[in-house]
Amino acid sequence: MSARILIVDDDAAIRRSLAEALVEKGFSVEAAESAEQALDLLHRVVPDVVLSDVRMPGMDGIEFLKLLRERLPTTDVILMTAYEDMPTVARAMGEGAYDFLVKPFRVADVRRVLENVFRDRRARSRAGNQATAEEIGSHLVGRHPSMIEIYKRIGQVAASRANALILGETGTGKERVARAIHQHSAEAHLPFVAVNCSALPESLLESELFGHVKGAFTGAVGERRGRFALAGRGTILLDEIGGTSLAFQGKLLRVLEERTFYRVGGEQPEPSEARVLAATHHELEDQVAEGSFREDLYYRLRVVEIRIPPLRERKSDLPLLARHFVRKASEEMKRPEVTLPDETLKVLLEHDWPGNVRELENCLVQAVVLASGNVIRPEHLGLKRDSSCREDISDEVVSVEAAARAQLERAMAASGGNRTQAAQLLGVSRPRLYRMLQKYDLA
Repeated sequence: MSARILIVDDDAAIRRSLAEALVEKGFSVEAAESAEQALDLLHRVVPDVVLSDVRMPGMDGIEFLKLLRERLPTTDVILMTAYEDMPTVARAMGEGAYDFLVKPFRVADVRRVLENVFRDRRARSRAGNQATAEEIGSHLVGRHPSMIEIYKRIGQVAASRANALILGETGTGKERVARAIHQHSAEAHLPFVAVNCSALPESLLESELFGHVKGAFTGAVGERRGRFALAGRGTILLDEIGGTSLAFQGKLLRVLEERTFYRVGGEQPEPSEARVLAATHHELEDQVAEGSFREDLYYRLRVVEIRIPPLRERKSDLPLLARHFVRKASEEMKRPEVTLPDETLKVLLEHDWPGNVRELENCLVQAVVLASGNVIRPEHLGLKRDSSCREDISDEVVSVEAAARAQLERAMAASGGNRTQAAQLLGVSRPRLYRMLQKYDLA
């Protein structure tokens, strides 16, 4: 079946010329002169891609985009806009638009953007992106552009045997990303083994990973296979790798380099065939600079890097995530699915979610339990709301951000633009300085 494209524009000439060009390329094309007419078409047509104007009589393209994100989360939206609409479109990209075309544009421009769209759709499909909630693997959900990049990266890593380093704050879903890589790899039928390296004392961690022989230490009354042996040719996740000691890191490095390991107390090497994924909430580049993490191990683990954004940086995904968790909790509790009214979503969107997606899921499971009817009200969330100080807090954040930027600018000026010297002045590592420069658009 040919890919389906819906064109939405109040200019008949644009609709006609675009439709003709796309039909020539083998696409199945529908057209509508308004967002309202396009919404009616959606009752019988589910497009793969929507090309929508921003400025139209009645509902504009931004509102139309928001409705599409709710109704058809797997449909990609490309906005068509004049130059004066650029600030609006920039905001819309955060709402989930795939890309935009600036009028007047050429057919070649449309073709280029569509090639990118369908390339990325194929990558998402390979990564398992098939559910209506944009799920990857173990309930990884999101439509924010940063999540789309993660879906692509999952597909790329899954297609190889490369090691990968997964970075992100606590609760962002690092293990879920690792499971998704495994589930969509050729070794999905083999074991996936996860080890929380920070949950074990170093004296036990080596035995946990590599196993031990009888009598290797007090209490070793028999032989024990370690997690590397249990994983076989499957996948092993070394979670919170940033909290391990330099001594352990040296032993792990030898395993990665030589592809063999020794059981504790053992004398015979055993093959290590597992793909190694590592995850941490620490900034390993900073730890390398400080000398608390081995640089050679860092590069062995970081063949591919996947950085998961905190929930506060992808708030546009929150309604999608919230409905997903409510549906999941309702199914597990075998009760009719409860709904989230706008007033409750507003409260969720106002919260900063320091515990990220994990905190959101726990909050909504509690809400499903406490909801006496089939509607979750704000009081069911258990979130503290203090609107009286929200404005003060916002102002304080702005002032802190301004001060941080000013300090960074002074350091760069004092060092004559030398980043190494600027990092020394600020007391941070060079990689950390580079991220700060990017954050404040000073790179």
